[in-house]
Amino acid sequence: MIELKGLTKKFGSFTALDSISFSVSDGSIFGLVGSNGAGKSTLLRTLAGVFRPDGGEALIDGQSPFENSEVKGKCVFISDYPYFFRQSTLSDMADFYRRIYRSWNPQRFDQLCGIFPIDRKKKIIEMSKGMQRQAALICALSTEPEYLFMDEIFDGLDPVIRQLLKRIVSGEVSDRNMTVIIASHNLRELEDLCDHVGLLHRGGILFERELDALKLGIHKVQAVFQPMPDPKDLGLDLVTWQIRGSLIELVARGSQEEILARLDGFRPTFAEALPLTLEEVFINEMEAAGYDIDNILV
Repeated sequence: MIELKGLTKKFGSFTALDSISFSVSDGSIFGLVGSNGAGKSTLLRTLAGVFRPDGGEALIDGQSPFENSEVKGKCVFISDYPYFFRQSTLSDMADFYRRIYRSWNPQRFDQLCGIFPIDRKKKIIEMSKGMQRQAALICALSTEPEYLFMDEIFDGLDPVIRQLLKRIVSGEVSDRNMTVIIASHNLRELEDLCDHVGLLHRGGILFERELDALKLGIHKVQAVFQPMPDPKDLGLDLVTWQIRGSLIELVARGSQEEILARLDGFRPTFAEALPLTLEEVFINEMEAAGYDIDNILV
């Protein structure tokens, strides 16, 4: 289990992480979202034991990962710019990982090399950005980690490889109870993979919730009224609304059935519920909380 308790990390006078507290249960996939510079990479590096906290705690199975080889042996971190030894091939990096991680599985490495279209004998420095990420993923997954931290992992991967990665990660979570944190500013990539999501902004956690509960508690509806009632008279817990002539598009909290039943009392000409994307859920929640979403997500 991952626990953050008032975690703070500073670089000089700049506070990258500001008293962050939340937990990630074993066997879950947590999506950490936010704009560039929000603190996502710093948080992952702290969990991986690269940075020492300046305040609070970052705990993995009750222990700090900093200068703790036992904890680090359970974790693999893939940074936004994966590091490889100069002139190394995938086979060279596999030999390095084999000597570092006791959990290294050579059969899994061979299997992944067959799944991903990559030449294990080619110098990694000569590969494209997407192929380098695939090399990092093969090495990471071959260690069969208990905890996998990935930073902007989808950047540079083509659509087929992105879907392959999601399927492999989901399988590892299901089969081995692996725990995953994926940092990204792209909510669409996380939507069909994560079971929990958290929004990081300016070093603080603004929002953290189970994805299913988040989506079930808020709905978008379009309705046509003649005449148009005052939205405030609809008796709904409105997040946002927009009127265009006789059409109103609203986002409200509550169950879909309750919202449509309430609207039906005002005899709409037409009314239907529309699916909300994860990005729309976050945007509506943050705007309702008074945040300028343009300065949070890019």
